[in-house]
Amino acid sequence: MAKITFIDQAGTKREVEAKAGQSIMEVAVANMIPGIDADCGGACACATCHVYVDDAWAGKLKPKDDMEESMLDFAEEVQEHSRLCCQILVTDDIDGIVVTTPESQ
Repeated sequence: MAKITFIDQAGTKREVEAKAGQSIMEVAVANMIPGIDADCGGACACATCHVYVDDAWAGKLKPKDDMEESMLDFAEEVQEHSRLCCQILVTDDIDGIVVTTPESQ
């Protein structure tokens, strides 16, 4: 099991456990993390699972593909380490990852 820490804009931290192979979006939805709407259910067809990956973890993730880049064009307040968490799969390598939800989706 990997641990994922979600931080909201108020600074509230929620640490949850995740099984390898799940997407961070699936973990967020299952744990009712505020700020992750996941309207498309993980099909990379919206930007309602937008998160900011902590700088320490950004380089450890698989790079964004063209589809994710395109969908991020629809997200608000995109930053350097913005990702769609439906596209980040949980592995042992990201045990302890920290992501922050944006102010709005």
